[in-house]
Amino acid sequence: MKYSRLLFLGGGLLTAVSPALAQKSDKPNIIFILCDDMGYGDLGCYGQRYIDTPNLDRMASEGMRFTQAYSGSPVSAPSRASIMTGQHSGHGEVRGNKEYWPESGEVRYGINTDYAVVGQHPYDPDHVILTEVMKDNGYTTGMFGKWAGGYEGSVSTPDKRGVDEFFGYICQFQAHLYYPNFLNRYNPALGDTAAVRVTLDENIRYPMWGAGYGQRKQYSADLIHRAALDWLDRQSADQPFFGFFTYTLPHAELVQPEDSLLNKYRERLGDKGIYNGSYWSRYNPVTHTHAQFAAMIERLDRYVGEILAKLKAKGLDENTMVIFSSDNGPHEEGGADPTFFGRDGKLKGLKRSCHEGGIRIPFIVRWPGHVPVSVNDHQLAFYDILPTFCDLSGMKNYEKRYAQGRPNYFDGLTFAPTLLGKDKKQKQHDFLYWEFCETDQIAVRQGDWKLFVEKGECHLYNLADDIHEDHDLAAQYPERVEAMKRIIFEQHIDNPYFKVTLPQ
Repeated sequence: MKYSRLLFLGGGLLTAVSPALAQKSDKPNIIFILCDDMGYGDLGCYGQRYIDTPNLDRMASEGMRFTQAYSGSPVSAPSRASIMTGQHSGHGEVRGNKEYWPESGEVRYGINTDYAVVGQHPYDPDHVILTEVMKDNGYTTGMFGKWAGGYEGSVSTPDKRGVDEFFGYICQFQAHLYYPNFLNRYNPALGDTAAVRVTLDENIRYPMWGAGYGQRKQYSADLIHRAALDWLDRQSADQPFFGFFTYTLPHAELVQPEDSLLNKYRERLGDKGIYNGSYWSRYNPVTHTHAQFAAMIERLDRYVGEILAKLKAKGLDENTMVIFSSDNGPHEEGGADPTFFGRDGKLKGLKRSCHEGGIRIPFIVRWPGHVPVSVNDHQLAFYDILPTFCDLSGMKNYEKRYAQGRPNYFDGLTFAPTLLGKDKKQKQHDFLYWEFCETDQIAVRQGDWKLFVEKGECHLYNLADDIHEDHDLAAQYPERVEAMKRIIFEQHIDNPYFKVTLPQ
C-alpha cells in the first residue's frame, strides 16, 4: 500500500485534525534538532574544551545524555534516511550521497550560474517515512534546514512526504554555500502547491565564489533558524506538533557573519587555520578556520537556547520533548581541523568511516518531568527514532499499520522506556548494523563486539577495553567473526545504486 499517496498527496486525507484528537493531552510535542557533521566530542558536556556550548550543556544537565548513540550512516543523506524510514542501511533505499544535479542544465541568478535541478536520491514512495507517520498521528509537521531525501520534482520532496511547512535546502550539495543563490520553501499559507525556490536577491548581486563573495549578506543558517522560530511561534497547546530542525551548522564551508561571536574566537584561538578553497565543492577560501568552526558551534548552541526559551515563553516547555543530535561524525572539509579540537572524543575515524568516530554521535533528550536527569549508556541507532516517536505519541500498532507484514520494513526498537526511566522494560538490540558504499565499509556492533569490514576484509574489536579500535582480534576469535559475518549476510539486501563488498 502506497501510504505516501493514500494519506498525503495533494493535501491528503488528514490535512485537518478533529478537535477531539487535537486536544488529547497525552501526545507530547516533539522538536528534533539535527545538526550537520558535529563530532561526539564537540560539546562541552561531551568533553570539548575550546568551544562554549552553555545552552546544550544546560539541556544535558536537565535531561538525558546518551554515550552510546549512533547515526544511521557516516554521511548525511543515508543517515537522515535511517531516521525517516526506521531502516538500517542494509535495507533502506538511500544508502549514500547519490546526486542528481550534475547533468541538469543551468539557470542564471544575477551574475551567477547554478543548477536547474538539485537534490539527492529519493526515498522510496512506497515506504512511509517519519513525517508522514507523525502527520497521520495527528501532528502538525514543520521541517527547517536540510532535506536530502529526493531531488526537486522527484517523488520525494517535503511537500509530498507529510511536511506541512518547509524552508531550507532540498539539496545537501547546495547547502555547501552558507550564502546561496536560493533556498527552497513549501508553505501553503503563502500559496505554495509544491516546493519552490526562493531567490535570495541580496546574495545574487555578488559572485558565489572568490572575491566579492563576502559581500553577500543573507546567511542561510540565520534565515532557516528564523523560519523555524516563526513556525514554532504559531504552534499552540491544543494541537500537537513535530518540528524537525535540520540545521546545516557546523558543516563546511567555514563562513558566517562578521560579528562579536566570530571575533570572540579569533581572540581566543588566534589566526590558526588557512583554507585556499575548493571551487567544485563550493567551499570558499577562508582564514581563521579554527575560529570559524568554533563560532559556528556556539552559534548553533545559541539557536538551541532560543528554541528552549521560546517553548518556555509559550508555556509549552513541560509538554515538549526536545532532542539534539548530529547526522554523523566530524568532518575535515573546508579547512576544518578535528585533530585540533579533539573532536572525535578519542574515537577512531571521522565522517565517511564506519569506525566509532564516524557514527557515534552526541544525543541529548530533554523533557521536564518525564525524562530523568541522567547519563545513559543504552545503545541506540537512528532507525530507533521512528518507533520511539510512535510509542511516545500513543501509536502502538505502527508496524501492523504500515508494514502490512512486509519483511525488513522497520528495523528499529523503541527506546521510550529508557527515556521515561523504565530501564527494566527496555528491549535491547541483538546487533546494530551499518554499511556505506562510498568507502566500501560495513560494521556490526553486538554487545561490546564490533566487526568492521573494509573492502571485504574483516577486523574485530572489543569496545569494552578498546574504544579506539586499535587491536584487531579477528585471528584470535574466528568463531566470533563468523557469527557476525552471518548477521551481514542475513541483513544485507542488494541495492543497484549503492554496492558494497560482502566479507568472504
